[in-house]
Amino acid sequence: MSALTVQHEPAYGDSWEGLVRLWEETDAPEGCKVEIIEGIITVAPPPVNDHNLIAESVQRRLYTVIPEDWGVHQTLNVAVPSRPGLYIPDLVVVPREEVPEGESYVPAGAAELVVEVTSKSNAVNDRVSKLKGYAAAGIPFYLLIDPHATGSPTIHLYGEPSDGKYRLLHAGKFGEAVHLPEPFDLVLDTFAFPRP
Repeated sequence: MSALTVQHEPAYGDSWEGLVRLWEETDAPEGCKVEIIEGIITVAPPPVNDHNLIAESVQRRLYTVIPEDWGVHQTLNVAVPSRPGLYIPDLVVVPREEVPEGESYVPAGAAELVVEVTSKSNAVNDRVSKLKGYAAAGIPFYLLIDPHATGSPTIHLYGEPSDGKYRLLHAGKFGEAVHLPEPFDLVLDTFAFPRP
């Protein structure tokens, strides 16, 4: 199953608030990821187990280096109204005080790191649209783990956002280590990541 898009209805209008209301009311099958990507509601199927194993491995390592008052979240909605986007990264590191209680999402600017593991059905969103969205929001680091890259699985670390663009800090293949700079100062070994 591939990602689907949901058509906008005039009743919701063209505003960010109308788009978020449509997103909140989108009825998708359990386990599917419903996001707003460049103003379009998308529904992606649940990821395969290899995808989840990679995310869990990274999450476990992140918890060894982050401050006690930060969290690593798997289903936290991250709002980027300037693009217009509302993403659900595979992992997002956010100080707990920045996660508003009773709300549906956090502002992207609250995130310290986002991690996306591509899925076959929607890898282009992670590689292009979300790369631009996270950079525009000024999120300090974006780790793109791409098991579905042409040729062989890759891992890219982006950082130093400026003028809506990232600088590529690391480009490598599965099996190589990648260093996440301060405040993480973490060497992430990708050797054991499952390959499709």
